Amino acid sequence: MPDGLRLALTTLTVARVRSPGTLDRRTAGRAMELTPLVGLLLGLAAAIVLLAGRVLQEPQGTTLLPCVLAIGTLAVLTRGLHLDGLADLSDGLASYQDPERARAIMKAPDIGPLGVTSLILVLLVQVAALLACVLEGRGTASLLLAVTAGRLAMTAACRSTPAATADGLGALVAGTVRRGVTSAWFVLLAGAFTVYALIDPDPSGTSALRVLRTLLALTLALLAARLLRRHAVRRLGGLTGDVLGALSEVATTVCLVVLSAGTVSR
Repeated sequence: MPDGLRLALTTLTVARVRSPGTLDRRTAGRAMELTPLVGLLLGLAAAIVLLAGRVLQEPQGTTLLPCVLAIGTLAVLTRGLHLDGLADLSDGLASYQDPERARAIMKAPDIGPLGVTSLILVLLVQVAALLACVLEGRGTASLLLAVTAGRLAMTAACRSTPAATADGLGALVAGTVRRGVTSAWFVLLAGAFTVYALIDPDPSGTSALRVLRTLLALTLALLAARLLRRHAVRRLGGLTGDVLGALSEVATTVCLVVLSAGTVSR
């Protein structure tokens, strides 16, 4: 297994794989370039839980519990690191302190009121949006796209964003992703999910609308992450591990919300 993939798995998931032989910025860059692939694997695991939960709930069970279990699976498989980053970033930005003090607040072991609120709102929105997608019969595909888009936001952030400090995860991965990698992943994901939307049976005859929604969801997810990244860099001085985690959760949430727009229960 390539060192970059090993580093991506050990950093972003609970997977216990052999540590990479070399840990330098080049290896870190390859790891961040493979982050969407890790997102796809995480999405597959959550999708299996979602499908299994729906099967066990049939024929009269609710679809809410499987959605909760699927989102919970993502938290477990990532050790809650991305959610922790979202909470820490919320607290840091809410402090209105200078960059150094804001980063110190983010490193504190406790979570402030805004951090807790951010976690609750994001998780509730993710579950509600996934539920709406499930009711329309495209929950699995929506979950896969959203989770992968969230990790692509991390890849994009490591293209040219400066690091906030000289050490830590941000310093290791900032500016390591090669030109064109993010665009290549975007085209690959957009193409794959567009094809799926076209060939997947759709009794309502709205395949064109589903394609448009897919492209819009992926685009807006990355745009939201980019706006948050710019704000975080302006307030904190650069990229940190917490910022990366927050970008992933925000992009995933926005993608699910857009995919759930205009859904109709079947």
